[in-house]
Amino acid sequence: MPEQHVDEFRTSTARWLYGSLAGWGLTALLLAGPVGAVVLGSAWPLALSATALLAIGYRWLRARSALYQVTDQRLIVCNGLLMKTVDEIELYRIKDMRLDFSILGQMAGIGTITLTSTDRTTGDTQFVLADVPHARERREGLRGLVERARQRRGVREIDVDHEGLAQTG
Repeated sequence: MPEQHVDEFRTSTARWLYGSLAGWGLTALLLAGPVGAVVLGSAWPLALSATALLAIGYRWLRARSALYQVTDQRLIVCNGLLMKTVDEIELYRIKDMRLDFSILGQMAGIGTITLTSTDRTTGDTQFVLADVPHARERREGLRGLVERARQRRGVREIDVDHEGLAQTG
């Protein structure tokens, strides 16, 4: 059966600005520069705005350099602007998913999805998808795809407890 494209997304800089304390702080600095320049009658507060603008630009470039693609069989992560790196995780190898939201992130509709996998791409670490727009819906969609991929391949998970007893799940 051919692989089917399901979803494609990038992190959202605008939602990050609205949904994080760092984003709010950079926005405040961006606005404080011109106000400070008028109040103080000096151009040096504009350096605050320039610094904030550079930080936002850096964040935007990072968001543009990462592309997440979801198929019915794999999660594909493409990173980089000039030099590209492509990581793939077979969905049937994903063991666990966690979704984290800050209070501001909930308002902005962004969250962090953390995957634990048996895939060699992740090694012994967790795979983190940060600042994902519509994170709750994407996590649920991914969860369903993982279950279908496991059923298609006949994968069953066996957990071994601390006494060495196997339990199937």
